[in-house]
Amino acid sequence: QVQLVESGGSLVQAGGSLRLSCEASGFYFPIYDMSWIRRAPGKGFEWISGIRSGGGSLSYSDSVKGRFTISRDDDKNTLYLQMDNLKVEDTAVYYCTRGRSSTTYYDTDVDQGTQVTVSS
Repeated sequence: QVQLVESGGSLVQAGGSLRLSCEASGFYFPIYDMSWIRRAPGKGFEWISGIRSGGGSLSYSDSVKGRFTISRDDDKNTLYLQMDNLKVEDTAVYYCTRGRSSTTYYDTDVDQGTQVTVSS
């Protein structure tokens, strides 16, 4: 059974930083491309970042490029998202999924997520 448990969300002031983690189990993590997606209040899901299996080929949406950094530790079966220079519009529930792009992420992986709230 696939399990993805996100953590690290919090309330932070604009300009601050957070690091999100996603612990994976129930599948062989190292061979899967992975993504972070988010859902802001009253809006649909937005893909924001992807990483290939093995850690290469990072990709970002224009909304987070230059501020967020995706990474992974295959020994720990964990995906990370370093978020710097946070903006109020980054307020959302953040989720990790398998798949690497806006068209290939596994929407069936969406579960609890972690709440990020950015105050002005």
